[in-house]
Amino acid sequence: MAATAVLAALGLLVSACATGGTGTRDEGPAHADAVADATATPSAPASTTPTPEDAVLLVKGDPDVSPAVKRGLQPCVADEYPVDVSYGDLTGGTVDDILVNVLTCGDAVGVGSYVYRDEGGTYENVFRTEEPPVYAEIDRGDLIVTKQVYEGGDPVSNPSGENVITYRWTAGEFAEKYRTHNDYGDTTVNEPAPAPEVD
Repeated sequence: MAATAVLAALGLLVSACATGGTGTRDEGPAHADAVADATATPSAPASTTPTPEDAVLLVKGDPDVSPAVKRGLQPCVADEYPVDVSYGDLTGGTVDDILVNVLTCGDAVGVGSYVYRDEGGTYENVFRTEEPPVYAEIDRGDLIVTKQVYEGGDPVSNPSGENVITYRWTAGEFAEKYRTHNDYGDTTVNEPAPAPEVD
């Protein structure tokens, strides 16, 4: 019964909590040491396409997810949870993998990213990173994790740059393949020059 409820929930959460986030610029990437091993306790049957509510139940029932992320995973409005859920082939399985980004309600900052893979009919955690601000995406079969970089004095809305890490499923786990750093630079806007005075 609980598993059915989980699967019924994932559909509603795909559109949950659109709080103004604009993708990887609002959230961010993970570090290689944040990759979890593939031994998480199985949960949620993989026989049908999970719904966003299922994704929430996967995260809440996952022993590899930190208590802080679980405590913060509450509805923003009504029954809409602050999660972005994507489905796709990351691990070469016969069933689509589930990528879940957990965000904050107020400013859509990513606090955790997780990948769940079908293992014998149930979904198991095969990747996690919980170093905010973090955001993960599926790109042509690769897992792309972006983490914003802040230097002293940077406001949350204006990071100094970002690290983008590409992971690929290799020999039964995610391995880092590429890492790039982008500096945003000083993007101050010049004030328009005053109009010349006419005598």
